[in-house]
Amino acid sequence: MKYFSERKTVRRYSDKKVDLNGIEQMLNDAMRAPSTGNMQLYSAVITTDEDVKKQLAPAHFSQPQLMSAPVVITFCADFNRFVKWCRLNHAEPGYNNFQSFIAAALDAAIFAQQFNTIAEMNGLGCCYLGTTTYNAADIAKVLELPKMVVPMVTITVGYPADDSAQVERLPLEAVIHYQKYKDYTDADIMRLYHDKEELEENKKFVVENNKETLAQVFTDIRYNRKNNEFFSTAFKCYIEECGYPFPKE
Repeated sequence: MKYFSERKTVRRYSDKKVDLNGIEQMLNDAMRAPSTGNMQLYSAVITTDEDVKKQLAPAHFSQPQLMSAPVVITFCADFNRFVKWCRLNHAEPGYNNFQSFIAAALDAAIFAQQFNTIAEMNGLGCCYLGTTTYNAADIAKVLELPKMVVPMVTITVGYPADDSAQVERLPLEAVIHYQKYKDYTDADIMRLYHDKEELEENKKFVVENNKETLAQVFTDIRYNRKNNEFFSTAFKCYIEECGYPFPKE
């Protein structure tokens, strides 16, 4: 199917209004996605209000697509609803643990991707914001999320303003393994990443960031150790505050 091979991320949106009834129907269809034990451990917060988007913007490092998109949806790992149902039915839940958080996080991610696919197949453009888990506590405060509800994925939604370029992908050989995982030799790695490194836009990134290689742009600039460790600690603390303590060593 052409949609999958031609799929593009959309960061620029037109002024065309998005029908919220249509968004709700797409979310309803997306709920047919696989779910752990059919518990549906997710929630989606739809944001269209400009003031609320402005409050969310700093947590997403003020990425322009957040403010320009007519609809912003925050997908959350959510055991809150299920726990309340259990207690109202004389069942004692045991979901305040890391394993349960992982189950809810997977449910939320699968639900989000199912919605993303449905929305794009209906002519909308979508963009994942990878900043959601960086500043989860700030996002939760704006959206007034209760305990056991953790923001995991944010998707901006709207009609494309232009024909976005398709970004590169590694060759299929780089990601599939038959029967068992076969580790990569140094020669394999250099071959599999060759085309990515040779793209003019990626060469430009290297020059603009005053680096020697594209890999250094990732390790030193885009996703460096200092930031990774800082946001890891912040997210871990927030997850535990939400009621999902990590196992003690």
